[in-house]
Amino acid sequence: MLSAVLDSSVLVSAFLTPHGLAASLLAAARQREFSLSLSEHILAETQDVLLNQPHVRKRYPYTDEQAARFCRALRAAASLVVPLPGIHGVVRDPNDDHVVACALAASVGYLVTRDPDLLILKVYQDVRMITPVNFLRALREEARRPKS
Repeated sequence: MLSAVLDSSVLVSAFLTPHGLAASLLAAARQREFSLSLSEHILAETQDVLLNQPHVRKRYPYTDEQAARFCRALRAAASLVVPLPGIHGVVRDPNDDHVVACALAASVGYLVTRDPDLLILKVYQDVRMITPVNFLRALREEARRPKS
């Protein structure tokens, strides 16, 4: 089974566009089509964007309760990774090091993101940085493989 960390940009997108690609990936995680791992930091970042970013709130109509319910559902769908290794200077944006730390601690195969600062790494210690569309392709390929 494939395993992945979805970063907060993908999680926020899943909430804001419930019929979009990111939401499809989250649905696949809920159906246990792949193993999803998240950290408290990723969950907090997702919740912060949904509850405290005026530009997001202005463009997308939703209640605080809907956002909170979504974040609780994320927690239920994922394995929570603790503790995270302290890594520094891996990503161009040091604020993203925690996402890579989560992927390393969970020993996942993929870190799914749209963030160019993460995607430029391509692979870091056996974790592939991949876009949502490419991860969906990988899931489909995995589903087509004969089970042994």
